[in-house]
Amino acid sequence: MTAEDEDFLRFVGLIRSSTRIDLSQYKEAQMRRRLTTLRHKHGYATFEAYWKALSGSGVLMDEFLDRMTINVSEFWRNPSRWDVLANRFLPELLGETPKLRCWSAACSTGEEPYTLAVLLHEAGALSRSQIDATDLDRTVLAKAAQGAYPARSVKDVPKKVLDSYFEGSGDSYRIRKDIREKISFRQHNLLDDVFGGPYDLIICRNVMIYFTEEAKSGLYRRFAEALRPGGILFVGSTEQIFSPGDYGLESADTFFYRRSHA
Repeated sequence: MTAEDEDFLRFVGLIRSSTRIDLSQYKEAQMRRRLTTLRHKHGYATFEAYWKALSGSGVLMDEFLDRMTINVSEFWRNPSRWDVLANRFLPELLGETPKLRCWSAACSTGEEPYTLAVLLHEAGALSRSQIDATDLDRTVLAKAAQGAYPARSVKDVPKKVLDSYFEGSGDSYRIRKDIREKISFRQHNLLDDVFGGPYDLIICRNVMIYFTEEAKSGLYRRFAEALRPGGILFVGSTEQIFSPGDYGLESADTFFYRRSHA
């Protein structure tokens, strides 16, 4: 092991003990490259020096959290999959429970939970639905709660939805207040915090690809446990779950998995 490797591993340990964020569960090459770029930006030659600065600066810590979390989200990303959710799974789930409990995990700036809220409103079911939306990064959660987006963020939103559910035009749009108020945003560490539930629907998309295989396996098992029997897990287009039965799940459609009843 090189001195640079030891320096990084000490940093991982310090982060884990002080913040409960376990960097060892992320793919090391990607995470190490991202954080090396960040410490070089501030002129720190080692992770030890970077840690000393980080531990005494809220500004640097917020920047660190922003860099290590994956803040990429879009409205209606992979629209055909959202159509499947709207036309097949939401009617099924709504027919099975008087109140639909949903969780958008690693929600970033809120595009996915707001997309879900619009679909539920269109189905006449938002009033009997609960949407929890969580992320590790407090900065993106604050942006999500505001519900304001530049024009480029809403480019794929259907015009009917844009006209009905957003206020503003031109360079800036904001989700209607009555839709914003139906979503509960809070900070949550997927790798360490307790999961709630039981949920009818969990959405966690385009995040798992950054974790190690061991971490992914643990998360799939915990997602299954957080679903009620028959509940649905909706994942990203690069996150097919192989052997879903190992986690108490079964394939329900492309990128949709159902918690087994057995």
